[in-house]
Amino acid sequence: MSTSSGPAEERNWTVGLRKRVFGALPPEKLLPDSQPSYVASWIYVFGVLTLSSLAVIIGSGTILALKGPGWWHDSSLGHFFNSVHLWAVELFFFFMVIHLWAKYWMSAWRGGRARVWITGAVTFVIAIPCALTGYISQQNFDAQWISTQAKDAMNSVGIGAFFNLLNFGQIYGYHVFLMPAIVVALVVGHVLLVRRHGVVPPLPLDAELAALGSDPAAVTEEGN
Repeated sequence: MSTSSGPAEERNWTVGLRKRVFGALPPEKLLPDSQPSYVASWIYVFGVLTLSSLAVIIGSGTILALKGPGWWHDSSLGHFFNSVHLWAVELFFFFMVIHLWAKYWMSAWRGGRARVWITGAVTFVIAIPCALTGYISQQNFDAQWISTQAKDAMNSVGIGAFFNLLNFGQIYGYHVFLMPAIVVALVVGHVLLVRRHGVVPPLPLDAELAALGSDPAAVTEEGN
């Protein structure tokens, strides 16, 4: 038995959603098999390194969350996973800062990519309190000192009631679920926007020379 398409099918929300999704992200954009030649530059690698670090953070953090925040204090295996988690966070911020500044100086918001830049910047901002809650979840004197010192900062900006650093249950829940979920959602949106708009190309040579006060034609003649 076959059904014919008509106005009723066109008004179907699943049909509309499918057309919208595949119109913005066709398979050749979502999973491309090639990239422009300029992507071979090392400056484009730090975004992938940031994603790789995030994957290690989630994997090691999942193991730590399943075993409990105090596991690593009396287990050599737990100490190993805690160290992997810590250094993955360090590398995540290191790579992300380089990626952020590189895209800033490349004017990565060009060509309708404003939302790509915004989602990346917001991810960096959200990742900071996510890391703070991780330090407080260590269950040691470092965590105690950090929480007691940072609580005044939270109270001074009026969010101490919602972000109580002395409430371990609240902070642990923020660290293992809420904030990672926000970061991952932003990263997924960021990557999908990059797929939709393409990787930002380098700045045009004429624009660079104009910023330096040089004449492109004169430079070309000198080069010849």
